Amino acid sequence: MRASVQEAIAALPTPFKEAVNKIVTAPEFDATISAQDFAALLEETGLSDAEARVALLPVAAAYSVAPISKFYVGAIARGESGRLYLGANMEYEGVQLNQSVHAEQSAISHAWLKGETRLTDITINYSPCGHCRQFMNELSGAELLQVQLPEREAKLLHSYLPEAFGPSDLGVDQPLLAPVNHGLAAKEDDELIKAAVQATNRSHAPYTRNLSGVAVRDIKGNVFTGMYAENAAFNPSLPPLQVALNLMNLANAPLTDIQEVVLVETANANNSHLQDTQAMLEALNPDIPLGYLAI
Repeated sequence: MRASVQEAIAALPTPFKEAVNKIVTAPEFDATISAQDFAALLEETGLSDAEARVALLPVAAAYSVAPISKFYVGAIARGESGRLYLGANMEYEGVQLNQSVHAEQSAISHAWLKGETRLTDITINYSPCGHCRQFMNELSGAELLQVQLPEREAKLLHSYLPEAFGPSDLGVDQPLLAPVNHGLAAKEDDELIKAAVQATNRSHAPYTRNLSGVAVRDIKGNVFTGMYAENAAFNPSLPPLQVALNLMNLANAPLTDIQEVVLVETANANNSHLQDTQAMLEALNPDIPLGYLAI
C-alpha cells in the first residue's frame, strides 16, 4: 500500500478507519470495493450510503498525482454491479496541460476497463469542472447519473449541466461505456500487440472513427491497457495512453517501471494519437520503446 493511502486511512475517524483498513489491506484489493464489502462497511459503521462514500474520498484522493497544481481530487464511481471504483487526478510535467486526467475521468475509465457498462452515481470531493461535466454527459445513462458532493444532497448530472449538448446532438446513439467489439484483428503474434488490439476494439470514437488503444508492459511483466474515449465536445476526450497510465497508478505500479508500449489505431483516420503518445512517453522516459500499428 502506498504511503499516501496509509496516511489517508490513518486520519479517518474510528470505527470507520478499521472498517476501511480491513478492505484496503486485503490481498485482492485493486482500488475497488465490492457491493458486499461496502454493505458490510455500512453495517459496521452505521453510516448512510452517501456518508460512507463521502468519507472514503480522502482515500481516493490519496492516489492523486498532482506535481503542477498540488490540488488533490478524488472520485468514486459506482457501476450497476454495485462495485465502487476509486479515481484521482493525474498531471504530467513536461507535456501540455490537456494531457492531464481529471479525477472523474480516472474513476470512470477505471470502471470501464474493469467491465462496467453503466454507472449509477459518482462521488467527488470538489464540484466537477465544466470539462468533467461534459465528459460525464457522454456516458451511458448520463441522464440518470447522480453526482454526490460533500455536505450536499445528491443531484442529477444534468442539474450541473443544464441544456446539455451530447452524443445525440451529433446523431450518435452508442454512448461511452456501452459494450462494443469493433472486430479489428492483427496478424502479428505478439502478446502486447494483441492486448492493444483488444483495447482498440473497445474504444469509443464515434466522431473521428479513429479507434485506438494501447498496451503497456512494466518491468515485472504486468500488462496494462487503455482505450480512447471520445467526447461530443471533442476537447474532453481521453487518450488511450492516459487510460492505461491511470490504471497503473491505481494498481500501485510506478510509471518509472514502464518497459514497452504499443499503440494501435485505425489506418487513414482523420486524426492520430501517435505524436501525443510519443510526447508523453518522451516526458516520462525518452528510452521507452513505442511500437505502432495502424490497421
